Amino acid sequence: MNYKEIAKETIGNLYKAHNSIRKSGIDEKLIALVELRVSQINGCAYCCSYHAKELSNFGFEQDIINRLPGWKHINVFNPLQKLALEWAEAVIYSKDDWQSIKAKLTEHFTEQEIVELTASITLMNTLNKLRITLAEED
Repeated sequence: MNYKEIAKETIGNLYKAHNSIRKSGIDEKLIALVELRVSQINGCAYCCSYHAKELSNFGFEQDIINRLPGWKHINVFNPLQKLALEWAEAVIYSKDDWQSIKAKLTEHFTEQEIVELTASITLMNTLNKLRITLAEED
């Protein structure tokens, strides 16, 4: 199903929101890292490929990209990246301890950045689900 064409305005607005987040002032590499992790959690093959290539273009080594699913167990990500990844998983999995993670976010991000980061996570979740359920085979 060509969902982007069928609901052109609605889907277009989602992509406009995505572009707005990318221009919000949060490090675009951090947003791309979080978007890849969300796509991995959701199993969106197209989005995983897209964001892995994007991270590679940003200078991330392929070995680091490959090891992203095990980010908690390796020391290749900086504290800010780890916090953003922890927040992404808390949001996607609806973890009970999200309040404590949000408190840690306030030490490193402004309120607007927390909203933009959270919007990025939830929007990527939505885009993944649309692609998985409605797109033609990739």
